[in-house]
Amino acid sequence: MWISELFYSIQGEGILSGVPSVFIRTSGCNLRCSWCDTPYTSWKAEGEHRTLDEIMTYVRSHSKSHVVLTGGEPMIAPETPELTRRLRAAGQHITIETAGTEFVEVECDLMSVSPKLAHSTPREGEWTERHEALRYRPATIRRLMDRCEYQLKFVVASESDLAEIHSMVKELQADPQRVLLMPEGIDIATMNERGAWVSEVCKREGYRFSPRLHVYLYGNRRGT
Repeated sequence: MWISELFYSIQGEGILSGVPSVFIRTSGCNLRCSWCDTPYTSWKAEGEHRTLDEIMTYVRSHSKSHVVLTGGEPMIAPETPELTRRLRAAGQHITIETAGTEFVEVECDLMSVSPKLAHSTPREGEWTERHEALRYRPATIRRLMDRCEYQLKFVVASESDLAEIHSMVKELQADPQRVLLMPEGIDIATMNERGAWVSEVCKREGYRFSPRLHVYLYGNRRGT
């Protein structure tokens, strides 16, 4: 399996924020977000091939109960279904972080879907049309939402994003309490500035606010 990194940290985003978790970050992605905070899994994908036995050895050595399969896009890795079956057999709580563009049969306790908004599309280059055509697949997202407990996590850059978010939430018939708005940013000053008004939107609409706790704790660096 092509792995960017394995690490043990605190979940920084979503309804499980604060939970100690082992992160299995796959390398490779079928999207190219303009603001991608893990370009080493997408724009310039890098990593090493690890066997599932090696991955499970790391999980057993570090995890107290929770594992997060993230990326990149873990749902395009051929080994993902078998890995999730092994994690389930090991008694792990499994979160899968995905953009919601692909569906495969996996074992999962929390499907963390992050639909990509229009502002994620690169403005120029070969990926502009490819990204725009793939970034939002409502039928696929609904299948993922039905697979297990879910959360919809939206990266918010400006107030102009709100109309698109509301439209997606309505189309997906999502429970507002499972919709999370997360300010886009990789530094505390930016997140604080955006968080001030994003939190007010959450209060008004009944959505949840999601911080990026790991950035507050450790800064914007790998392995956290």
